[in-house]
Amino acid sequence: MVQIPLSNLTEGAEAVVVGFRGGARLMQKLADMGFVPGTAVKVIKNQRNGPMMVSIRGITLGIGRGVAMKIMVEPRNR
Repeated sequence: MVQIPLSNLTEGAEAVVVGFRGGARLMQKLADMGFVPGTAVKVIKNQRNGPMMVSIRGITLGIGRGVAMKIMVEPRNR
């Protein structure tokens, strides 16, 4: 399957978290926020500059673009 950075998804797109590109600290921080492999995520706002808004596990989070580029996802077919 195709894996892309979360930052590449458009508004309204849904995906499943499959992994990360980063060190142990980043992985722990993301896990604490709910980003664990197998978790569904939906992009609420992505204007290609500045932070993204995503929905994960029933909550809406703002994440920086640099972090979003390190979260690898598998897009869901709609």
